[in-house]
Order: sequence, then C-alpha cells, then structure tokens
Amino acid sequence: MIDDVARESRRERRRVRGGEAASQRKPDYRNLRNPFLPQPVFSDDQVRAIHDTALRVLEELGIKVLLAEARELYRRAGAIVDDDTQMVRIGRDIVTAALASAPRSIRALGGDRSRDLVLELGALSLLAGSGAPNVTDIERGRRPGNLADFEALVRIVQSFDVLHMMGPFIEAQDVETRLRHYAVNRVQLTLSDKLPFVYARGTPQVEDSFEMLRLARGLSDDAFLSDVHCYTVINSNSPRQLDIPMAQGIIDFARAGQVSIITPFCLAGAMAPITVAGALTLQHAEALAGLALAQISRAGAPVVYGSFSSNVDMKSGAPAFGTPEHVKATLGAGQLARFIGLPWRSGGGSAANISDVQAAHETQFSLWGSVLAGATVCIHAAGWLEGGLTVSFEKLITDIEALQTIAELCTAVPGDADAIGFDAIAEVQPGGHFFAAQHTMSRYRTAFYEPLVADLSNFGSWSEAGARTATERANDVWKRRLAEFEVPASAAGCGEILDAFIARRTEQGGAEPVS
Repeated sequence: MIDDVARESRRERRRVRGGEAASQRKPDYRNLRNPFLPQPVFSDDQVRAIHDTALRVLEELGIKVLLAEARELYRRAGAIVDDDTQMVRIGRDIVTAALASAPRSIRALGGDRSRDLVLELGALSLLAGSGAPNVTDIERGRRPGNLADFEALVRIVQSFDVLHMMGPFIEAQDVETRLRHYAVNRVQLTLSDKLPFVYARGTPQVEDSFEMLRLARGLSDDAFLSDVHCYTVINSNSPRQLDIPMAQGIIDFARAGQVSIITPFCLAGAMAPITVAGALTLQHAEALAGLALAQISRAGAPVVYGSFSSNVDMKSGAPAFGTPEHVKATLGAGQLARFIGLPWRSGGGSAANISDVQAAHETQFSLWGSVLAGATVCIHAAGWLEGGLTVSFEKLITDIEALQTIAELCTAVPGDADAIGFDAIAEVQPGGHFFAAQHTMSRYRTAFYEPLVADLSNFGSWSEAGARTATERANDVWKRRLAEFEVPASAAGCGEILDAFIARRTEQGGAEPVS
C-alpha cells in the first residue's frame, strides 16, 4: 500500500512538473523578526535592583580605565577620576544621559541593500562562531587558524542567508599582526556583501580598515560617517577593567558613527560573582560604563548592549556554555536590555571538544536561550567549539540546520480557510491518503522545510547509502558550497583598488596592534 501511494505521488509530481510546475521553495532568512514572547527569569523588582546595584558599583567602586584619553573623556563628563590608580567612578546621571542618547534602532548597511539590517529589540540576527585561534575539520584535524581557512569560512557564511553578518571567525595567524587587518578586510570586502567586522586593535588599524571600506564601497568620507557600514565587538576585562585597545575602539567607532557591540565576558565563579544575579550585576555595570564612554565620545553613537555571561566548571576552571546557568543569564540579560531599551547581543557556543552530541546539545540550548530572551544579535551561533578556541567546518553546517529551523519558526503560519483545508479533507475518503490530493499537489514543493544536512530516510535506505553520520554529510555540504560559490556582484571588482591601498600601506610598514 505504501509503495503504491509513493508511486502514485511520484506520477502526480511528474505530471505537475510537466504542466504548471509549482515554484521551488525559496525561504527568506535575511531579515528575521522574533515571534516569541521574551521569557523572564527575574521579577521586575529584581531587574530594577540589579540595575540600581550596577549603578552603585560604578559610583562607589568604579572601573579601572587604562587609556588616558578615555579617563579624560569621563572626567569632562563629570566622573571622578584618579589617574594614579586609573580608577574612574561614574555617576548615575552620566549613565542616564548616555542611555537617553543611545539609539533604540540602528540601520546597518551591507554591500548590497538586500543585506541591510535593522538592529533593534524584536529583530534577530545570527552570526557564526568568531575569535577562535584554531580551526578544524574531520579530514585535516585541528590546526592554527590561517588566512586560507578564514577565506573558506567567509565564502561558506556568505552562501547562507541565515547568517547575517561577517565575523572574525578565526585568527589568520600566518599573516603578520601589522598586516593581518588588511588581509582579513580584503577577504570580507571582495567575497561578501554582508555587514563586515572590523577589529578594534588601535586607531591606526581601525583607520586603515575604515579606509578600505570606503574604497570598496565607493563612499565619500561624509557618506561613511552618516551611516553604519561595519561593527566591532568590545570586551571589558572582567572584573571592572577596560583596557587600552578596547577603550580606544569605543572612542574610534563612536566618533566614526560605526557600531560597537559592548560585551563584558563575565564567567560566574571566576571573573564574576558565582550567582547568576551577581554575574549579571557586574556585566551590566561594565556594559553601562562602555556605553557611557561611547555616548560621551559622540552623542547618538550606535551601540549594542552586550551579554556573554555563563559559568565555569568549578572542577577545572574551564568556561561552560549551553548550561542552565548560561541560559538563565541570557534570559536575565534580555530583561536588563529591555529595561534600558537598547538592542543587545547574546552569545551561543559550546565547551565540547569535537562536533558531537554534547556540542549540538550545548549550542542549541544556548541558541534557544537567546531566542527566548529576545536577543537582537546572537554571536557564536554556529561552528564554535572548545569554549571559543576552535571553529569547526562540519559543526558550522550542522548548526546552520538549527538556525534555519529557528528562521522557519520566525515565519508566519498561514491559518486562512485555504490553509485549514476543508475541501482537501472532503476530497479524501476515509482510509485514504493525501499524497495525490489537489491541496497537496499544489503545495508539496514549498510546504515543508528542506533539510540541509539531516537524513530523513529509513534505516535500510540510510544503511545502503553508506550509513554516514550527520558530521560526514556536513563535510560534503561545506565542500559543495565552496565549489559552487559565486562572488556577489556588489563585492566583485573592488580587489584592484584595495590591493593598491594594501601595497602602499605595507610599504609604509603597516600598523601594529595597540595594547
């Protein structure tokens, strides 16, 4: 019976293809809106208490700021500064003014207008794992990050619409640090039309990077300054310290009108109090300090409130991700972001050492924490291993399957009379089937999500096909994406002008990172 049904369905599909074929399924994952109600973990009174305590931390205890220019900016805004200890105590009036001037919605421009993003509460953008020193795949194994692998990752990420921005996926350690930003920016700008990432490693490198963006996108200085064309991530050194390149990055990006995602990295029990509420209080204080510096540097500067709090394994001290504490901290961060009204970022990730069940479990729990917390941007949502030490090609693909599932859930479900389908129910007799029903045949090409890497065949068919695991199939997927990759039209043709700039700056010695 089942075989007869399948044959009949195949015949009907051939008939439809021969006539008025239904269109292929073409989901739009480029601009996602989160349909889920944000889930709380604290009461409103507790959220207010965390916020007030964070303000007290800044007022009474202060934050150590290593950059003299940043201390001077804080001083001019009315903060109490001790240059001998480098401690800065920031009054709540300064923070209140900063929150009032920070934009609630940020329009970020891609190389193509179809890649533009709106960063605001309710929107959802997803990023691959970033900042890893190592890269791995099942054939070549774990190895130090290099430019060729970074380029491959950029090509793969560009080919999936569910990943919305570029990122510093791995460190290109085979390129000198004084020249690395040229190589990394060139790869992004010549192979992708998505919002690019720029390292905040000192003003000389930042200015080089901004100039490369202007050249690649054909922007005047005024046009560059008037819109958002790139972003960076700023990490404070928890507990309560802002180092030189990070403080300088906040200032440089604010003055240029580019996005800073200001993210303390608070691991409960290590660099933060062991309780979720305590870790979030410290995180909130550090984030507010960075947000204030951005607004002092330029009122209205585009900033994203950042959260990446989790816990450590108290036996080894290693970071943990996808844990209950990580999810609770993410939910709490979402409440704090909504309390201050700003777009915000969360962090996914996994502490697993290989792409296995633990890795999938941890990544998907951290992803769901971000979705249910209403995160605007979720970084490290795909490919991240070892608590950020490695990006895996295969895990990138298997995680994208989860991201595309989330994207599907962001799509409205039809519930009109045609979708409810009374006529279809009437057409099929009791004990029959819907395979060849008109309602099915007019929709079967577009009705269901088409798996990227999942194998939905039965055990016999799967065994006959080689009994391959999802990780093995993912290896095929990323290789196929590389083989089929086409440079986006808006990125093509800018290599020559970038190469001339890089050659000139290389001859001048490049730009060393600042520390």
